[in-house]
Amino acid sequence: MEFKAQNIAEFLNGTIEGDENVSVNNVSKIEDGKAGTLAFLANPKYERYIYETKASIVLVNTSFKPEQDVKTTLIRVEDPYQAFASLLDLYEQAKKMKTGIEQPSFMDDSSKVGEDIFFGAFAYLGKNSTLGNNVKIYPQVYIGSDVTVGNNTIIYAGAKIYDGSVIGNNCIIHAGAVIGSDGFGFAPTPDGAYKKIPQVGNVILEDDVEVGANTTIDCSTMGSTIIRQGTKLDNLIQVAHNCEIGENTVIAALVGIAGSTKIGKNCMFGGQVGIAGHLTIGDNVKIGAMAGVSNDIKSDRTVLGAPAMDHDKALKTYVVYRRLPQLRDQVNDLQKEVKELKSKLGKD
Repeated sequence: MEFKAQNIAEFLNGTIEGDENVSVNNVSKIEDGKAGTLAFLANPKYERYIYETKASIVLVNTSFKPEQDVKTTLIRVEDPYQAFASLLDLYEQAKKMKTGIEQPSFMDDSSKVGEDIFFGAFAYLGKNSTLGNNVKIYPQVYIGSDVTVGNNTIIYAGAKIYDGSVIGNNCIIHAGAVIGSDGFGFAPTPDGAYKKIPQVGNVILEDDVEVGANTTIDCSTMGSTIIRQGTKLDNLIQVAHNCEIGENTVIAALVGIAGSTKIGKNCMFGGQVGIAGHLTIGDNVKIGAMAGVSNDIKSDRTVLGAPAMDHDKALKTYVVYRRLPQLRDQVNDLQKEVKELKSKLGKD
C-alpha cells in the first residue's frame, strides 16, 4: 500500500515541508533510509542522518531546526516517535484485513461466529464455542469446545485454545501459544508413583491481553487462571494453574510462575525470573532479570538477585561479590601472617 505525504500529515495532524505528493510504501530507520520509505527523527544524536538519508519522508518534531539543507520531505509533529508508532499500527491493521473462511477447515455446527471473521485453512472450532466480530483465526489454530473469543481478537497460526477458555476483546495470541493446558498437579501414592489430579478449571484472558509465541497458561485445578486487562506476556513464559496476573503488567521472556501465585497490577518482570508457588506479589513491583522470588513482595518495591532482595541491598551485595577474589587473597595473606607470628612465638 502507498501513502502520500499529504495523507500522512492529515492523519497525524502534522505540517509538511517539501513535496506533499511524494509517496511511501514502507518504513525504515533514518540511518538506513531508502527511497519510498518513511523514517522518523526523535533522538537528537541521529540528527546527522537527516541530511543524508534517502528516506522519502521523515517525521520530525515541530521544534526541529535543521542546520543544513534537507533534501527529504519533512512532516512536523508533536512527538515523532508516537506518530511513527501510530503509522505502524495503521499499516499493521491494513495488512490484517483478511476475511472469509478458508478450506479445508472445521467449524462445529453448534458454534457461533460473528461478522467479518477470518478463519484460516486447517483451523478447528469445537462445540458450543463463540467467535466475536472481526476475529482473525490463522491456519492450524485449534479452538476447543465451550470457548469464547471476543471481538477484534487475533489468534496466530498453531495456537491451541483448550475447552472452556475465555478470551476477551482486542487480544493477541501469537503462534504456538497454549491456553488452558492442564496444570501440573500430581498426588504422591504410597508406592512412590504419582496420581494425576484432574484439572477442571479454565483460563480467562480479559480485554487487551497479548500472549507471546510458545507461551503456556495452564488452566486452574478449580476456578480460573486469570490474566487481567491490558497485561502483556512475552514469548516462552510459563503461567501455572490458579495464578492471577493483575492488569497492565508486563512480563519478559522465559519467566516461570508457579501455581497459585497472585501478581498485582502495573508490575514489570525482566527475563528469566522464577517465582515460587502460592506467593503474593503487590502492585507496581519491578523484578530484575534472572531473579529468584521465594517470598511475598509488597507493593511499590524493586527487587533483584537470587534469592531476590531489595534493589539497594542487592547492589551492595553485588559490590561485595565482585570483590570476593580480592577478599580471598587478603584472607590467605592474613592466614600466612598469623602462622608466621605463631611460629615466632613458639605456638605452632
